Amino acid sequence: MEGLFCSGIMDVIFKVDGATGVRRMFYAVTPNETSFETLDEVPKYIVEAAPFFMISVIIEEIYLRYQDGGKEDRFADGITSMIAGMFMIITGLFTKAMELGIYVYVFENFCIYELPWDSPWTWFFSFFGIDLGYYWLHRMLHEVNIMWAAHQVHHSSEEYNLSTALRQSIFQRCFSWMFYIPLAFILPPSSMFVHMQFNTLYQFWIHTELIRSLGPLEYILNTPSHHRVHHGRNRYCIDKNYAGTLIIWDRIFGTFEAEDDRVAYGLVHPLKTYNPISIQICHLRWMWSVFWSTPGLMNKVFVIFKGPGWQPGKPRTGLIKDIPDVRGPEPNKYRTAIPGWLRGYILFHVVINLLLYQLFLDKAKTLSQLPVIVGLLYQIYTFTCFGMLCDLKPWWNVLAEMVRCAVVFAVTSLAIYQDVGAGNALLFLQVTYGLSVLFWFLRPGSLSGMEKLKSV
Repeated sequence: MEGLFCSGIMDVIFKVDGATGVRRMFYAVTPNETSFETLDEVPKYIVEAAPFFMISVIIEEIYLRYQDGGKEDRFADGITSMIAGMFMIITGLFTKAMELGIYVYVFENFCIYELPWDSPWTWFFSFFGIDLGYYWLHRMLHEVNIMWAAHQVHHSSEEYNLSTALRQSIFQRCFSWMFYIPLAFILPPSSMFVHMQFNTLYQFWIHTELIRSLGPLEYILNTPSHHRVHHGRNRYCIDKNYAGTLIIWDRIFGTFEAEDDRVAYGLVHPLKTYNPISIQICHLRWMWSVFWSTPGLMNKVFVIFKGPGWQPGKPRTGLIKDIPDVRGPEPNKYRTAIPGWLRGYILFHVVINLLLYQLFLDKAKTLSQLPVIVGLLYQIYTFTCFGMLCDLKPWWNVLAEMVRCAVVFAVTSLAIYQDVGAGNALLFLQVTYGLSVLFWFLRPGSLSGMEKLKSV
């Protein structure tokens, strides 16, 4: 029985074998294995890659701790990045329908010539077409303020490692679809969706400082070196290297910059929070304030559609001299001194909720709308609690976590009482969350004495 249980858990977590999962992250796939006639046949490559993301992040962190002797504390930043990734996939249950739905509508009603879905030429055309579309999407995400409000989430980390790749916006899909629409006149939706996912998967492994250079491949591919520049807030890094898979687009359109000075990562004006909701909406709140304080109707419109650095009388994307002149590595990163007991608590509950999250994704298609919405809200609230705990701001952060645990304890107790099945799993959750509520009651004000660690 234990073997069957463990096998069942592994089947929930891993949808493909290890070699296939790793190959996919490097776009090392063939046209034959990734060409499909219909959209429904296309695998959820990003969802299936999630466990490989997590394993890669853990391996990199172990190596980094060995390399720096444990001096650098990336725990809270890594948890926050992971939470943002969870947010993107969860909300994608709704936004993906809009993103794909518009493309399918255009293809079915305005297609000029339908490329054959099973042709290798279609596969390669889709590869280049999606990558070019991504270049212009990514460029506009930086050069249009309302779009930057979504994309800034990805740049909000002051670290640069594999976990940073997971830090994604829940709003970015609202804009991405329009940059792929020109392909809908000839490219089948299944081909578009395959390469849109692989374009995203490829960009995971380039978020690292461990790989310094890839030699001649640096001229063609987007690499860790090129993408480090993109994530920098040094003046020479601003608005450079927008590539997804191929760096040739930046070289063609004049936005390429080679890595030079040591890069300082993060936003030009760094955030001072790990609250995932605040990270998602912080720029929108700032835009709202600037919109109302800016005089003139056209200027208000420009606040939305010109660059994030624009002000009346300045160029569309602002002036580079307005960017603080920084050099890496940044010594004053926002960090909190999270005690060991709290790290253990957060990690334990993260693992539990990752399993619940995977089960939720597996069952989402078979559930009615109400349970899906409830599950969505629960996951968002849960992961928000973890981010808030990392900020070490009592008392209401602790209260939010206590309420979460109490609700899960009550729901599982009711389910056990009504004998809905899955008894052992429900009992485990009931005991876990009941003890968690008791744990916080026995540690009143346990976070109140923690001090912010502004630098290491």
